[in-house]
Amino acid sequence: MISSTVPTFARRELLQGAAALVSTAFLGSNRSAAQAQPGGSPERSSSGQTIRAAADLAVVETSLGKVRGYIRYGIFTYKGIPYGDTTTGEGRFVPPRRAQPWIGIRSSMHYGRVCPQGPRGTWDQDEESFLLDYDDGVQGENCLCLNIWTPGIRDAAKRPVMVWLHGGGFVSGSSQEHRSYDGERLSRRGDVVIVSLNHRVGPLGFLNLTSYGEKYASSAHVGMLDIILALKWVQENIGNFGGDPNSVTVFGQSGGGGKVGTLMAMPAAQGLFHRAIVQSGSFLRALEPDRSEILTRTVLDELNLSAPRVDQLQSLPLKTLVAAGDAALLKTHPPTPLLWSRVADILGWGPVTDGKLLPHHPFDPAAPSISAKVPMLVGTTMNEFTTSLNHPEYESMSEAEVLSRLGSMYGGRPEHILDVYRAAYPGHTPFDLFSLAMTAQVRQGAVIQAGLKTAQGTPAYLYWFTWKSPALDGRPRSIHCIDLPFCFDNTDRSENITGGGPGPRALAARVSEAWIRFARTGNPNHDGLPHWPAYSNATCPTMIFNNECTLRNNPDAKERQVVFSS
Repeated sequence: MISSTVPTFARRELLQGAAALVSTAFLGSNRSAAQAQPGGSPERSSSGQTIRAAADLAVVETSLGKVRGYIRYGIFTYKGIPYGDTTTGEGRFVPPRRAQPWIGIRSSMHYGRVCPQGPRGTWDQDEESFLLDYDDGVQGENCLCLNIWTPGIRDAAKRPVMVWLHGGGFVSGSSQEHRSYDGERLSRRGDVVIVSLNHRVGPLGFLNLTSYGEKYASSAHVGMLDIILALKWVQENIGNFGGDPNSVTVFGQSGGGGKVGTLMAMPAAQGLFHRAIVQSGSFLRALEPDRSEILTRTVLDELNLSAPRVDQLQSLPLKTLVAAGDAALLKTHPPTPLLWSRVADILGWGPVTDGKLLPHHPFDPAAPSISAKVPMLVGTTMNEFTTSLNHPEYESMSEAEVLSRLGSMYGGRPEHILDVYRAAYPGHTPFDLFSLAMTAQVRQGAVIQAGLKTAQGTPAYLYWFTWKSPALDGRPRSIHCIDLPFCFDNTDRSENITGGGPGPRALAARVSEAWIRFARTGNPNHDGLPHWPAYSNATCPTMIFNNECTLRNNPDAKERQVVFSS
């Protein structure tokens, strides 16, 4: 029996990894040789080494002290550089502080700590664990650290900078959880500087304690303030890593895309970035304060803490605090249908509209005026959360069951919805059609976001990633996260989901080049793609990313219309 609601584990996975199935909502090795490099084999040192690390190699001065990385295939790599101080003890639930300066040279060759969070809900799901091959890292409250990949240091090259924000909603995740997040190849391909970072998530990043004292006035936003502090670090230091602080693109997928949209509405982030890419993460609305406060009170009840004892939160054992946050979330946000327009509320943890740090919803009813001049690249995948991953039996779902679930989700006339999708996709199974209809709401969010940006007189470019994974008999389809290996040009590194080889590699070249061109110029067009016009409400031009990339105007107009008019 397929549940019609989000199971308890799924909220953490909803915007972090791929999911099993959305019914009326969400249900949830061996390595190949290094991916062929653009223009031939990657550069090696005169000794023939592919990777070099030494005491006096790859040393860069920052505003806090010197760091030492390593060089792999000619790309200077730095990991775990602290941009903020530890968040433990009195650092909990308050704005981040700059990292403490250090003396001498800090070795920065391995990923830093990951923000503490609850167990991954799919650790026991073999298919998903194989497909996405997660790296959950080592947790710790000294997690405010970042990673850099760059073709050159101290060379005044002023390369475009691309700052990656990881997925996981505002609930979970890290800068290393997906193999595809590695920035080496993207840096080499585009002669760009790649930055990724960790920040506070879940209750550590978004527990709304504003009613419990002035020192907690920013507590519902500290996870976002972490990101802003990292962007300030980039402004101060990226020049020494060969980057241009006046050409910064923030990009993110899923919850990372939601963070990009949120930054666009936060006055404290204004001027810290210049272009924005949102991948499967068009969160148009943030949390309302009253919903956030209910969750906070439930956490305090779980811990048996009254208002006068709230300060004890800063000294509680970390596992106790994280467990209380997870337990409270199950009580205040029980399993519920996935309605994309309310996705921030369904996730539970996240920034709130407080009239100050986040004055209003990011993209409702309009795009934020403070980032009016920031162009956007926005899109989704074809199947997102609705696949049969972990559940092959869903492939035989009957038409009657599909109609029942479509009716529960959209109301109206499910038969008419199914007829329209069947006409658009003849020969597809009932479950195929169900998947497409369920995913229409996610694409609708991207279309709305692109339209709101365009209304400001600044271009937005819309895409639809429709390439499907060949793994597991093709059952993952074009699943949530499928675009990550392609935009990072890491399809061989992520061979479990892509299959590896020349086909995915060729598409990765086209996709990643579009991301690079957009970061460099604000326009994703390049010779490997058909002409890609900026979005307009009249034509809804959409770049279709597949083995053959095509530009189509409003490719799913009838399907989205029937879903949202039923």
